[in-house]
Amino acid sequence: MKQKLISFLLLFALAQTAIAQEPVVENVPKKRPKVALVLSGGGAKGMAHIGVIKVLEKAGMPIDIITGTSMGSIIGGLYACGNNGTRLDSIVRAQDWSYVLSDREDLSHQSLLEREKQNTYVISKGISFGKGPKIEGGGVIIGKNIMTLFDALTAPYNDSIDFNTLPIPFACVATNIIDNTEYDFHSGVLSQAMRASMSIPAAFSPVRVGDKVLVDGGLRNNFPADIAKEMGADYIIGVSVQGEPRTSEDINTSMDLISQIVDVNCKNKYQENWDMTDVPIRVNVKPYGAASFSPSAVDTLIRRGEEAAMQHWDEIIALRDRIGVQPKASKIRPRISTVRVPLPVTQRYKIESLEFVNMSKNDESFIRSKFRLHEGDTIDADRADIITTSIRQDLYYKTARFRFFNNEDHSATRVVFTAGEKKSSQVSVGIRFDTEETVALQANAEVPLKTKMPMDLDFTLRLGKRMLGQIDWSVHPRSFFRPTFRYAFRRNDLDLYDYGDKAFSVTYDRHTLKLALFNFNVRNFSISLGAIGDYYHIRSLLVDQQPEHIDDLNTKDKGYISYFGTIDYNSENEYYFPTRGARFRARFVYYTDDLVKLKGETGFRDYTAVWRMSFPINSHLSVQPMLYGRLLCGNNVPLLLGNVVGGEWMFHYVIQQLPFAGVGNLQTVQDKFLAAQFQTQVNITQNNIVLLRVAAGQDADRFGDLLKHRTRLGGSISYYYNTMFGPLGATLGYSNVTKNVNFYINLGFVF
Repeated sequence: MKQKLISFLLLFALAQTAIAQEPVVENVPKKRPKVALVLSGGGAKGMAHIGVIKVLEKAGMPIDIITGTSMGSIIGGLYACGNNGTRLDSIVRAQDWSYVLSDREDLSHQSLLEREKQNTYVISKGISFGKGPKIEGGGVIIGKNIMTLFDALTAPYNDSIDFNTLPIPFACVATNIIDNTEYDFHSGVLSQAMRASMSIPAAFSPVRVGDKVLVDGGLRNNFPADIAKEMGADYIIGVSVQGEPRTSEDINTSMDLISQIVDVNCKNKYQENWDMTDVPIRVNVKPYGAASFSPSAVDTLIRRGEEAAMQHWDEIIALRDRIGVQPKASKIRPRISTVRVPLPVTQRYKIESLEFVNMSKNDESFIRSKFRLHEGDTIDADRADIITTSIRQDLYYKTARFRFFNNEDHSATRVVFTAGEKKSSQVSVGIRFDTEETVALQANAEVPLKTKMPMDLDFTLRLGKRMLGQIDWSVHPRSFFRPTFRYAFRRNDLDLYDYGDKAFSVTYDRHTLKLALFNFNVRNFSISLGAIGDYYHIRSLLVDQQPEHIDDLNTKDKGYISYFGTIDYNSENEYYFPTRGARFRARFVYYTDDLVKLKGETGFRDYTAVWRMSFPINSHLSVQPMLYGRLLCGNNVPLLLGNVVGGEWMFHYVIQQLPFAGVGNLQTVQDKFLAAQFQTQVNITQNNIVLLRVAAGQDADRFGDLLKHRTRLGGSISYYYNTMFGPLGATLGYSNVTKNVNFYINLGFVF
């Protein structure tokens, strides 16, 4: 009996244990369905994606997956990094797209000499010889500026990562042109993936990954809804910016034909992917195209995206409710917002370590020393971009980029500067036409020397009415100083007028030796000090019969030794047609013929100054007041160094030329000349510009007589179209100096 009782108790205990160990079934909430946002390609038309994103955010719609192609990959990649719609709006509006979509250097990062070069030559090509990584070819545009922008905007996700680890999982599409297959990026370097996805063949150089040559993903999959499904999307919101199909009447130009070929190829998988979209949003992008990056076009396209999304507002709200998301926004349709939020100040990073890839030790040492780079200091994207500019310009690499890699606790950053192929020389060509000197051609070759301290030889040749042969030898020390030695030969054929009548016709040769020992250049500011030796050989001189001009017939070959100092400041946002910023230039020159005196007397002095300010009134209108003048003090001022005014541009035909509205030919004026000009600039569109100028000037031989002489007055109206080949336009003017209507045409950059 006792034994049976014990057995019963054991069985009861085991039963209770078993009951206690049974799993408790809890009421686990069902996992929310995933929503994907799919963004098509379309170039500038893809700006409309931002408008759609802003509406989705107002609706409180969660986005769990993003896929995109071409411009869709750019907007999608930046959104996946954590940028909201408002910030994306501000980012795209803050860009100068004509610069971003080119290989030009940023004006704000260049010295004034380099700015002048960039705005002188139509064609500029780096030539390389020997072995090296040939990775930048294959397109008209290498894409260094857009790559720099992508690197900055995707920081701190600059390392090779799994795109599923981004704040929003992301994927984008490229095309491998080796076998014409689709290549989907789910990992790697985010900025490189975005760059590959938008590489329009022949326009942009392809991106090489291993043995793959990647171009625009739109050629294989322009609307990657299938990839979103593969990533686990339950519902898809899709945005297409494809235009209406072209008819035979729409294809009239070579660009129409190329666009049609691209569009036809972009139809791969498009319809079947569009059919699997739950909320398909098609944006009306007429009349805009893939290259419509003007500020007005960007503004309209973003607004069109908002309008298109608002047409699907009820569907978006219904989908949000269906997936069980608590509404964070009212179901009332919101108004389309036009409020723009300024971009925040660029983030600074503490430098944990510095790496220089594909650069010699000497080049690395040069950059570290010039920019005083040390571990433990801080750096931001703007400063890193300035450094890459120096790598290209001082050290002659074709491309250079930077990347930031945060450590695990984000307390510091590994900064990597990567250089591309090194140039053996840089060859540039410029051509222009104007009604004053007809056609002129100028070529330049910059050849770096293989020395420990960077040096270069710079050759310039100009053919036309003003012939020029020039060679410069420059040294780039580990500072912002740049000593330069120059020899130049010029042959000028000039007609000089006096109050509208031709007074002189002179042809002469000028040989110049120039040594600028102190040449300080940094961003918008430069100072130069040195000495010049000039020799003038008069080939022919014709003078009218005015008594005051007859003495100039005695002008003979003459040599001068002069000492100079110049200060130049330029913060203008455009080289030819600025709308904001300031330009100031002051020059002092002391002329002698024996190092100290001129003809046994104190040498004559040249004081020249120009000050111009640009004030924007609104997005289309700006004004530019300018004060300028040249004062020659002392005796023995030769004809070829006397004051002359006229023309559109400062220091154009001769070094002492000052412009004057309404005066086309070069007019001689007396030794003391002061003037003021007021210009109104109307930007009808971004590149169509109308200029209205009025000018007034006083001249005399002595300061005390400046106000006793007749005031010189002039006015002009100009129209210019600002192109990649330089300003193309014409000017109509009148002045009481000449009492004639002046008509002037300029085609091309000025040199």
